[in-house]
Amino acid sequence: MFPLADLLKLAGVARSTFYYQVRAQQRPDKHASLKQLVQRVYDQEKGLYGYRRISAVIRSLGHLVNKKVVERLMVELGLRSVVRPKKYRSYRGTTGRTAPNVLDRNFIAQRPNQKWVTDVTEFKVAQQKLYLSPVMDLYNREIVAYEMATRPCLALVDNMLDKAFKRLHNEPKLVIHSDQGWHYQHSQYRYKLAKLGIKQSMSRKGNCLDNAAMESFFGTLKSEFFYLKRFESVEALKAGLDEYIHYYNHHRIKLTLNNLSPVEYRTRAAQIAS
Repeated sequence: MFPLADLLKLAGVARSTFYYQVRAQQRPDKHASLKQLVQRVYDQEKGLYGYRRISAVIRSLGHLVNKKVVERLMVELGLRSVVRPKKYRSYRGTTGRTAPNVLDRNFIAQRPNQKWVTDVTEFKVAQQKLYLSPVMDLYNREIVAYEMATRPCLALVDNMLDKAFKRLHNEPKLVIHSDQGWHYQHSQYRYKLAKLGIKQSMSRKGNCLDNAAMESFFGTLKSEFFYLKRFESVEALKAGLDEYIHYYNHHRIKLTLNNLSPVEYRTRAAQIAS
């Protein structure tokens, strides 16, 4: 055994510093209960939430907490969101001939069924492809309807519209925005919109930011769900998409919706209005 004084001298550590650290380690961890709560929320959300959403969940449980403290504790606990960051590239394209860009990147809606956005995205699994066609309400970012198919046929979008139209009642007519995909330029699609007095809006050619709200949903869907799992069949992927979209609508909180899920936000707003 070497004398402590010699060891401290060899390490270049002052005696006062050494004893301060010893006392600090002996003190109880004032954040012990908060760490447990952070870990619990992180596990509950399967690692999908970063420190901002975890802070929001903890506040909703009645605890006052600073998001910077949660961020520091997550670093100490080795917790990181498993979600890949989403990237966007801007290209200023030309407006299509079928319909003007009525939405013009104004993604704020004052009521449900005022502004919808839609698009189609592709998944590859087990040497097959699956196409998802959802429509989102910009009021609360809720996916109001969706359809899946193994081919990007017109029925994919047509069936999605039929499901979505069941949500419409006697509200003032809405705007539905899309890119310039062939589905949305088809006469059958345009006829269905015109029949209900729905105004069609289309992005400029090659400009994904004109439909950024839907692009953001696809990025979130793939980062939080598709990229994190392995699927043995298209049927397994379909079941997983059903489960995720239900989670996204009913349980996944959004900071821009006062830390509520899309369905919770719509429901509370309706209760206040009544």
